[in-house]
Amino acid sequence: MELKSPKLYIWSFRNEGHFHEDVTNRILDDLAGLLNPRFMRLTAKFYVRGGIFTNVVAEHRQRGWQPAPYVELSAFQAQSNTRG
Repeated sequence: MELKSPKLYIWSFRNEGHFHEDVTNRILDDLAGLLNPRFMRLTAKFYVRGGIFTNVVAEHRQRGWQPAPYVELSAFQAQSNTRG
């Protein structure tokens, strides 16, 4: 896919007057419908006039999908620093 295609798709929302959350969810729904991922996270960053910044995060998960268990890496770093 060429770079111009997603750029035109994103720009298509420019003059529609939707809330940032709605635009983010619509983009996520479109991508998830096309790609059929087990998990997808979309972070949308909006810079609008007046210096207002909005950051919207939306996730898609297939039914029954579970992420891998969380691993706290700092615990491993502390152990490796004590071995000298």
